Amino acid sequence: MPNRNKLLVPEAREGVDRLKAKIAHTDKPENAKYEVAKEVGVPLNDKYNGNITSKEAGKIGGHLGGQMVREMIKMAEKNLKK
Repeated sequence: MPNRNKLLVPEAREGVDRLKAKIAHTDKPENAKYEVAKEVGVPLNDKYNGNITSKEAGKIGGHLGGQMVREMIKMAEKNLKK
């Protein structure tokens, strides 16, 4: 499925994808949600996922997004200290 999120700075896509992969402990950003799903115990696969609940889907996105925000804040704080 194509990424529908629009960044304010389109040139940042590569960096955001690298961060997503780093947070999920994977080499490819497109596999990040599957790795996070395994970590939080949600049965997500690459085919049909109509059987997962909104709560389960939120666990995946919330975990991944929350970790990404935390990491970006750390990076910004580190940058401000320079």
